[in-house]
This record gives sequence, C-alpha cells and structure tokens, in this order.
Amino acid sequence: SKMNRLFTPIFIFIFSFAFAQQPEIFKLKKYEVAQLSDTIQETSALHFFRGHLLTLNDSGNTPEIFEISKKSGKILNSVKTALTNKDWEAITSDSLHVFVGDFGNNRGTRNDLKIYKIPFDGKRITDSVQTISFYYPEQTDFTSRNTNNDFDAEAMIFLNGKIHLFTKEWVSKKTTHYIINPDLYQNQPAQKVETLPTGYVVTDASYFRGNLYLVGYTKKTEVFLSIYKETAPGFFFNENPRKYYLGTAISVGQIEGIAVNEDGIYISGEAFKSPLGKVPQSFYFIPKSAMPTD
Repeated sequence: SKMNRLFTPIFIFIFSFAFAQQPEIFKLKKYEVAQLSDTIQETSALHFFRGHLLTLNDSGNTPEIFEISKKSGKILNSVKTALTNKDWEAITSDSLHVFVGDFGNNRGTRNDLKIYKIPFDGKRITDSVQTISFYYPEQTDFTSRNTNNDFDAEAMIFLNGKIHLFTKEWVSKKTTHYIINPDLYQNQPAQKVETLPTGYVVTDASYFRGNLYLVGYTKKTEVFLSIYKETAPGFFFNENPRKYYLGTAISVGQIEGIAVNEDGIYISGEAFKSPLGKVPQSFYFIPKSAMPTD
C-alpha cells in the first residue's frame, strides 16, 4: 500500500537517527593545567618516550623536538635537528627511535610525504637520521584543495613493529588507518587497513593498553575525543568508539596533541585565533579517575 511505502523510509530514518552516536559531553576546560610557552604556541603533537613527554611545532617553525613537564607543561629540554620542518604534525616512537611525521597536507598537493626516524635516548640524537618516504596509492588527484581533501594526516602511533597512520579527511569526515614499514627507506605505498567515520578531522593519536585515542575538531570549532578498542592486533575500527565532545576551540584552543599513560590523558592545543579573540596554547591533564567510563 501507499501508506506502507511512505512509512518505511521514515521508519528507517528514525531508527538510524536513534542509533547515531551521540557523544558524551566532557568539559575539557576544567582540566587545564597551564598555558604553554610561546616557543611552542603551534604545538602539533604530544607523545611519551621513555617517560619523557615530547612535543613539536608544525609548519613554518624550527625542526626541533621539545620535552615538556607533564606536571606544569614547562619546556625542560629542546633538541635541534638539521632536518626540514615542512609540516611536522605527529610524533611517535619505538624503544630506540623517535619518529617525526612531516606529512601535514592541508592542500592535498604533497608528493614528498615523509617520516623521520631519529635515533634518540630521551635527551639527544645519538646517530644519523633516516627518512621513510611514502605515498597514498588511493590518491590520484593532486589539485590544490585547501582543507578540502582527504589525504591530509596529523596522527600516528607505533605498534607491532609498524607505523600506523590515521588520516585527516576534510571532505569525508572519516579517518583511514594506514600501515607504513619503518625499516623501508625507498618510497613506499602506505597500506590501507580500515576506514571509519569520525564526524571530525583527526589531529593526533595515542595508543595505550589496547585502546586507541583520537582527537580532532570540526570546521565549526567543535573538539572531540574518541576512544577505540583494539579488537584484534592492530585493528581498531570493528566497534564504535566511546566519543566525547570536549568543548569548542574558542574555549579550549585548537586541539592538536594527545598522549596517554597510566595516570591519565594529556592533551595540548595550539593558540587559536578567531573573531572573538585569541585562545592561548594550552595544556590539559585528565586523571584516569575523571574519565566518565573506564
């Protein structure tokens, strides 16, 4: 009957809407520890390496790695490199190296994506740096589309001997998980593993004890955190994540960094300028006990 035909799509729409993921509200502002130094006002990543909390600045800044205090956010040490910072956006590590991702690609035009493999002991670079070059086999169009392409990236972790990269997809509002071999030094295709809608662009990732943590924001300045369970070694997108709305960039800054340890979640944001004024670069700590779910 006509009524039936009318009813079905509406029913499906209501049904799927009811099951669309509503993020929990979690007020990040409450957990602000400090305003970060102006030296790192374009902080674009956060990572624990042997107990040292590391960060770096993105494009247009020095090719330098900073150690900051997890208690106060103050700069404790900085390590200058002879590398180029075209657009440093992520940092991760194995037990002997720090990997720096020079793969920021807001325009989608880059064909020189790379990860620097830096022998590091927590205080200094101990040997020569190697370069891991890669490309996305799925990208065929390199036309300049500023913040309007799906081959940008600002997030990576190291797991099971591989680098796992999570893309920043401006158009699709998804993230794609790619694997890169850290021991291959000729230009390699990133290997696509899985894709999942996030509803925002992903700006950093952290892995801790079987969970993947992603942060990012929308063009409307909404800031989100998603926590994914590792359901099989190196696979995260088989189940929907726990998703939290953290506030707006106008209040918490442009969130670009996340690092997790047994104490809780550390988050950093670069300075955010809007018509309403400037929010300084900020450092947050959410103790484990404060997270609304385990």
